[in-house]
Amino acid sequence: MLWNLQEQDGRIKGFDTAYYEIRLNENGELTSVFDKKRERQVLSAGQAGNRLLAFEDRPEEYDAWNIDAYYEEKQWVVEGLSECRVTENGPLRGCISIRRTFLKSVIEQQIYFYRHTGRIDFKTRIDWKESQILLKAAFPVDVLTDKAVYDVQFGNVERPTHRNTSWEQAKFEVCAHKWADVSEAGYGVALMNDCKYGYDIRESVMRLTLLKSGIFPNPTADQEVHTFTYSLYPHDGDFRTGGVVQEAYDLNCPLQAVPVREKTAEPGEGRAWNGENRSSAFCVAVDAENVLADTVKKAEDGDGITLRLYETYGKRTRTRVTVPASAGKQAEDCDCMEQPLGRLELEDGAISLEFRPYEIKTIRIR
Repeated sequence: MLWNLQEQDGRIKGFDTAYYEIRLNENGELTSVFDKKRERQVLSAGQAGNRLLAFEDRPEEYDAWNIDAYYEEKQWVVEGLSECRVTENGPLRGCISIRRTFLKSVIEQQIYFYRHTGRIDFKTRIDWKESQILLKAAFPVDVLTDKAVYDVQFGNVERPTHRNTSWEQAKFEVCAHKWADVSEAGYGVALMNDCKYGYDIRESVMRLTLLKSGIFPNPTADQEVHTFTYSLYPHDGDFRTGGVVQEAYDLNCPLQAVPVREKTAEPGEGRAWNGENRSSAFCVAVDAENVLADTVKKAEDGDGITLRLYETYGKRTRTRVTVPASAGKQAEDCDCMEQPLGRLELEDGAISLEFRPYEIKTIRIR
């Protein structure tokens, strides 16, 4: 998976993958990510990606919650590289392991490159011992745009990437869920995460907030071991055509294989699998890529199965949702509290639905 390895003093300086030509500096940061498929550089010239930045974080009040606008006045680049080596190199993925020390803390990362996707994962473990220091990961990307798009629950929002007005200056930190994206015509880059929800994107520098470590009300907040993953994902077009939403779901909800062995049932009970009847499996199929089945659960009152779906591109869409025939014989349109609004036609396990932009629908099957 990783080839053309370049090493110096026992540390990796560069290598190629199925998607990229990668170069690293003496601090283990990415100085070049050349996209071979699209023949262009992902990072801005002369700058480093996956740069960890530490900021003095002393807000005037609400130490555990607030980030004040002046936090950038004191900042440091996290260096202290002690390890940079290949720890996995198979046919499906390769991994570079990096270890750094910062003050009393230890930061370890496994950077994964894949054969099946252009997503680059930074699996991170931090043993954090600091107070009132904000930690961010920065990626200066070569994308020209004046706005960024951020994922929120059941949709997304846009924010400017400049600070020309007082209103824009107040938006220096943005709450988001699984991803943030910057795109120009034909090309874009997404910065994803599996549990970190603060971003700031200025000009074309994408930064993700990793740790805060306030001292009030808990004087030792965040001084513990943290494990999380964030990802860089270059793509065609904008977040819609680039499949950013789907890739972010793959990061946050990876498909897991579970071994199942056949179990001999008692006479008259039929065949069973791990003690459960095979027909108890519940799978939902949606034929529109922009309509996502976010939730599949038992109805709150115990009667039937509840599906919650939403439209994520801001696009009016007609789609068919297919459920197992064993799920039930009738379907209802409900509000978010699962109160029925009307009957839906359920034919051969399929329901036809029409979504307005960013609409949420709750369906009960019973």
